Amino acid sequence: MLIDLLDSMIDQEKAVPVNTTTSNKTGIGTPVVALMAVATGLSAGGNYLNQPLLDLIAEHFGVSQSAAAVSVTVAQISYALGLLFLVPLGDVVDRRKLSVGLMALAAVGQALAGFSPGLSWLLVGTAMAGLFSVAAQVIVPFAASMADPSESGRVVGIVMGGLLTGILLARSISGLLSDVTGWQGVYRLASVLMLIAAAGLWRVLPRHSGTAGVSYLPALASMGVLVRRYPRLRVRSALGALSFASVSAVFATMTLLLTTEFGFSAAQIGLIGLAGVAGALMASVAGRLADRGLVQWGTGIGVVLLIAVWPLFMIGSHVWLVFVLAFVLVDLALQGVHVSNQNVVYALEPEARARINSIYMTTYFVGASVGSAVGTLAWKHYGWTGVCITGVVFAGLSLLVWLRDLQLGRTDQPQLPPTPRPDSAENSRSANRA
Repeated sequence: MLIDLLDSMIDQEKAVPVNTTTSNKTGIGTPVVALMAVATGLSAGGNYLNQPLLDLIAEHFGVSQSAAAVSVTVAQISYALGLLFLVPLGDVVDRRKLSVGLMALAAVGQALAGFSPGLSWLLVGTAMAGLFSVAAQVIVPFAASMADPSESGRVVGIVMGGLLTGILLARSISGLLSDVTGWQGVYRLASVLMLIAAAGLWRVLPRHSGTAGVSYLPALASMGVLVRRYPRLRVRSALGALSFASVSAVFATMTLLLTTEFGFSAAQIGLIGLAGVAGALMASVAGRLADRGLVQWGTGIGVVLLIAVWPLFMIGSHVWLVFVLAFVLVDLALQGVHVSNQNVVYALEPEARARINSIYMTTYFVGASVGSAVGTLAWKHYGWTGVCITGVVFAGLSLLVWLRDLQLGRTDQPQLPPTPRPDSAENSRSANRA
């Protein structure tokens, strides 16, 4: 069965191109793509500024480290709420105004954190920044809709590469930068940079970006319909969640391993995390494969690499150079799967890209949370061996889900007919003729 599925991959994808769309876009310039990549990096990275700064925050406000760590939870919860309730607005309102507005509000949140007189104000600023940092998840499908269909994958890959780089830089550099600016100066600088990027987006993005012609509450309600309508949305969302769960088991416990086994400092661990920037390269490669009709190959390479890397992680618990190699490879694998997933789900219904992205990213985020929790529990009871077993189990489940997607990709047809826009008489007439 597996051999038959693999043999059919190329023919399948040539028969059903992933990046089909009804758009007549003529393309998007490289400077605009680069600016959108920077904007997504700043938006998403802002959620991770606090992680290396918890000791400084606790000392500054005279609270415990656990109290300061509440800011991490607040950032995660507010970001999840933004994914679910704000990202769908990309199908409802002008996407240029939405992208810029969300970035500006996130910048205000960073400023509140940067000038906070106490922990309570820091948490308010963190919540605001986390909620509106989902601007990144509005910009990614916006970039896909602006791109020519033949280069949509490349554009998504570049913008996602910027998002990933922003997260890694935030985790790695904010601690080092705090030695110069103080921990509050890190937030203030992030706020200024976000406002500059938002102003740049306001100048270069299309002034009247189209919407799906639905209002907010119907758009939210329709997300359930989209989940039922598209089997590949369900399967690719599950694939993203499982692959991210696998990698998150490492993300949640690597600091514990590196400090106990090798005695690394926070700065050294940050530099190792920075090696994951190589994942941005895989995001671009996966996007280009999608443009060539080879999205399943990009997914397959990522899934296989995700499984194969765990023996290296076992060896890496004793040899730190091997750990760094494994960390780079697992991040490459994750980005290959993730960008391939996005190219598949964005093409399902271009008019609903924002809602589809909300569904996919919410599931993706849940997968990360589950992987972190299970990985931490495995470390507590079974050490690094338990973490590696957790990672390989999630990776193996990813393989099974991908094989299911190969089957679905042969037809790639929705289970339910598309629902006409409720406020469009033309759509109603078209549905009657059909």
